Amino acid sequence: QVQLVESGGGLVRPGGSLRLSCAAPRFTLDYYAIGWFRQAPGKEREGVSCFSSVDGSTYYADSVKGRFTISRDNDKNTVYLQMNSLKPEDTAVYYCAADLPGGAVVLGRCTFGSWGQGTQVTVSS
Repeated sequence: QVQLVESGGGLVRPGGSLRLSCAAPRFTLDYYAIGWFRQAPGKEREGVSCFSSVDGSTYYADSVKGRFTISRDNDKNTVYLQMNSLKPEDTAVYYCAADLPGGAVVLGRCTFGSWGQGTQVTVSS
């Protein structure tokens, strides 16, 4: 079982920033590529950003390119999603996810097959 715990969500005004964190056991970071997807109420899950275990590349959804940055800190066993210039359209529950074969959410060559409980991001004035 892949264990992932998201945190860092909250309420922010348009144009503001948030930094999401995904805590994972060391072995998870060693064995799996990690990414982020989001889901707004009544909408489909959407891949946001990921490290691909297939080609080693980093992928971003077109809607967040230039605004979001994914990174990881192995010393802290954490993957981050820095979100800048936030828009109301970014409002969603954000999930940290492991790249696993047959995952239901696809972004580039990442497939998200396991995730945590999510953290709510609300962008509103």
